[in-house]
Amino acid sequence: MAALRRITTCFRLLRSSTRVLISSGKPAGKWTHILYTGISSLTVGGALCAIPFKQADNLSRDSLVRRAASLVTDSSSTFLSQTTLALIDAITEYSKTVHTLISLQRRYLEALGRLSQVEEDKIWQVIIAQRSEVDDRQDECKRFESTWFIAVKLCETAAEAARTSGAEHASITVSTNIQVALTQVEEAQKLSKDADKKLIEIKVMEVERMARHAASLQNDSDEEEVPDAYLRED
Repeated sequence: MAALRRITTCFRLLRSSTRVLISSGKPAGKWTHILYTGISSLTVGGALCAIPFKQADNLSRDSLVRRAASLVTDSSSTFLSQTTLALIDAITEYSKTVHTLISLQRRYLEALGRLSQVEEDKIWQVIIAQRSEVDDRQDECKRFESTWFIAVKLCETAAEAARTSGAEHASITVSTNIQVALTQVEEAQKLSKDADKKLIEIKVMEVERMARHAASLQNDSDEEEVPDAYLRED
């Protein structure tokens, strides 16, 4: 503390001297440069003195490096854990949204031909809104997946750094965390892939049903025109 007070006093003295030189209006030249250099050095030095460096005379450089590597693996594992949870939640919500859309489209196809124009318009409004929700959830999955990939790479780098520095336990721990995260995300992605597959199937069914419905309407229209044709022949 005494050393810090002496540095502060010296800094104030130099700052006062600088103001005197500048206010005098004379070209200070070399002296001004020296004063500014001294002030900059003292500022940096004061900042460094303010950092609470912990005395570790009893630890070797290797021990300090291993300890730092362990801290890096801990923080990177935390980052991986949070991004994994976020990605799994996003995938789960996406799958639920897709299944809701599938249910809506299936109910619409089952009622096709028995709905009034007003009812059909209302159902389509709901389906369109649900499709928009699916797109939003898919974008969210992509965003979290991108961050998750970064977290995996960060953990891999941290594991390698820990292994190289001799922190074997930290390296093994973060490597295990990576494998667990990969397994959990893979299981969640199976659900989303299954939902995507069913969505494709219902879209194919929709095309087929709509084609048959259009053909049925066309046949009904042709049958209604037959009596007029007979009348013209008579």
